[in-house]
Amino acid sequence: MNAGFIFADMKDDHILISGLFRAEFSKMVAVISRQFGLQHIEAAEDIVSDTFLLATKNWSEKGIPENPTAWLYKVAKQKTLYQFKRKAIFDKKVIPAITSSINNTIQELDLDFSLKNIKDSQLQMLFAVCNPAIASEAQIGLALRILCGFGIEEIADAFLSNKETINKRLFRAKEKLRTEKIKMELPPENEMSYRLDNVLHIIYLLFNEGYYSKTSNQTLQKNLCLEAMRLALMLIEFEATNLPKTNAVMAIMCFHASRFDARQSAQDSVVLYEQQNEALWDTELVNKGLHFLNLAEMGSEISSYHIEARIAYWHCIKEDTSEKWENILQLYNQLLFVNYSPIVALNRTYALYKANGREEALIEAEKLKLENNHFYFMLLGELYKDYDNKKAILNFEKACALAKTDTEKQAIRNKINSFN
Repeated sequence: MNAGFIFADMKDDHILISGLFRAEFSKMVAVISRQFGLQHIEAAEDIVSDTFLLATKNWSEKGIPENPTAWLYKVAKQKTLYQFKRKAIFDKKVIPAITSSINNTIQELDLDFSLKNIKDSQLQMLFAVCNPAIASEAQIGLALRILCGFGIEEIADAFLSNKETINKRLFRAKEKLRTEKIKMELPPENEMSYRLDNVLHIIYLLFNEGYYSKTSNQTLQKNLCLEAMRLALMLIEFEATNLPKTNAVMAIMCFHASRFDARQSAQDSVVLYEQQNEALWDTELVNKGLHFLNLAEMGSEISSYHIEARIAYWHCIKEDTSEKWENILQLYNQLLFVNYSPIVALNRTYALYKANGREEALIEAEKLKLENNHFYFMLLGELYKDYDNKKAILNFEKACALAKTDTEKQAIRNKINSFN
């Protein structure tokens, strides 16, 4: 499967060095870390960063080389070998760990930047970063930095945090890699499914960080989603991780991403599902989602991802029909049984409203009592709208008070103003 369909819409006017950094940073760090061990991951990051700094200076003076990627790999090799020789790590620690039977020298060892070794290294890095020994939030941060090549400022923006906090979080995560002696290797066959569950969980969280992002930077939001899809595709391209649940996660992301451009207006306000312009939906991504959903259903396992993928598929059909909402309602019933959460219960209540009407939905909604969730009060506002407008306004006002971003607050205020 070619990853081109994911990145087709990313062609823009970014300067070459920025695009190369995003594309090559994670590859180079993964290859260096695989060669010398995760205990030297920070050194690997520094080497790659220095390589790009040199490229910026050199290319501005002498022009862009005929093969920029090959130039980067060559310089990274030189800097890597010099770095480990200079610090005397190579002779004293690395060589004995690599081999005890071959008398290698610093000049003879070469970094392998072949396509196969890059893919293998990135896949191993993905499992290392998503090790359960590391806190979930830190895993996402590491994935953004090490696997996706995001800068610290970008990660801080994504988490609505600051550079100092993100640096501390990443430092603690890297300490875990060292203290837990986590290796860059694929888990054994008997652990693969369990470890894959955690990797898929982190990829899906990464996608959600972009899709439901609180940052106003739409480019950053979209890039987060695209990177999550790229990581999932990496797993699909590897036989041992190309399992039905992997394809189910990919299907979910394709279906959701197909509506990305329709979810925000030109004024950066949120466009709710029912008001979205269907012409802005990406039909190619919808079709890709169906492709991965069909692959997901070839196995006997039915995970929560399978159910979510089917729900996401039905949302790619804009027309309201009884069949659509009855199917969505039944799928939410299954999802609650497999993986209960208050948010799933909330979404199920909206499907109940669309399928069976306001009265049933109001009874179920009042039972949820999600007093600290602004989506809950938005749902109540919708349910009471044109039925008891005073209660509708009251609930929208509660939602506005709880909303975390100016964009969300403005969208709710617009609803309140519509009653006047």
